[in-house]
Amino acid sequence: MTTEIPLGRRVVMRYQLPEGYPQPLTDVIGELVSLTPPSVRTAEGELVEVAADRVVALKALGPRPIRTKEIRSLETAAAFGWPGTAHLWIDGWLVRAGNGYTGRANSAVPLGESGVPAVLSIESMRRIADWYTDQGLPLLLQLPDRLAPVPPGWNTWSETVVLGLDIANFVLPQGPSMVRVAPQPDAGWLTAHRYRGEIPVDPAVRKPDLGVLTSTLGGTLGFASLGLPEPLAIGRGAVTTAPDGRRWVGLTCVAVAAAHRRNGLGALVCAELIRWGAEQGATHAYVQVEVGNATALALYRDLGFVDHHTYRYAAPQG
Repeated sequence: MTTEIPLGRRVVMRYQLPEGYPQPLTDVIGELVSLTPPSVRTAEGELVEVAADRVVALKALGPRPIRTKEIRSLETAAAFGWPGTAHLWIDGWLVRAGNGYTGRANSAVPLGESGVPAVLSIESMRRIADWYTDQGLPLLLQLPDRLAPVPPGWNTWSETVVLGLDIANFVLPQGPSMVRVAPQPDAGWLTAHRYRGEIPVDPAVRKPDLGVLTSTLGGTLGFASLGLPEPLAIGRGAVTTAPDGRRWVGLTCVAVAAAHRRNGLGALVCAELIRWGAEQGATHAYVQVEVGNATALALYRDLGFVDHHTYRYAAPQG
């Protein structure tokens, strides 16, 4: 059996069955969790552990195809972690408003209700548009892969990659942490978030909306800061539960002061937020990164995140 396959890879493991079974061998496909003993977690969440001397072959596979219901489930957890300051369910769409602060908090996302796919109809769009008009906002849709098509003639932009991580395959930080995680953002955190770690030379940069940053639907929030008196790096974690029962910690608002970048501070904040999320019961983590942000994508992939799906924004022309 080879030991060169990294943990977290999708594999097929062939192993010997005990005497009494009609066939001598069987296979299991899933994520490689451990080599001591060889352990594979299936797509259904079952953990299969086998004694090393019973393993006949262990082979790495390509990425497992993501099912539509998995996209819907993760998108629900993510929407619950960033729901804006007002929301409403309309025909399976979660419509959110947050004073115009960020696209996620001011867009409608098709999640379905009780496992039923969202309805995309003229009447549904009219009701959603009317709701946004009442909020003083334009109609904006967030469209994840396969959950709803782009309406004909609409403009799309901000293609975003959603990446996921199984915390069981992540080496959590050990010992005391230099990163503070608080239930509310303090003034230093808000300043760092406002300027994304840059020197605040432009006072016209819009202030963060505290209501949007501190809102969840049934979730738990943690605001991470590294450094005193002013933070050198920050991040936000939101632990929410998906319809399939998985607990996710979503990492957002990660920023590092410009003078301290490329020193691993962003990775440290992310790792500590994942540890904090695990302490809140999270089993998986996710991030959302625009496709053009190569630096952030490299950071998260180095941490072990893998591509899950994408989404984009859409609005009617004019």
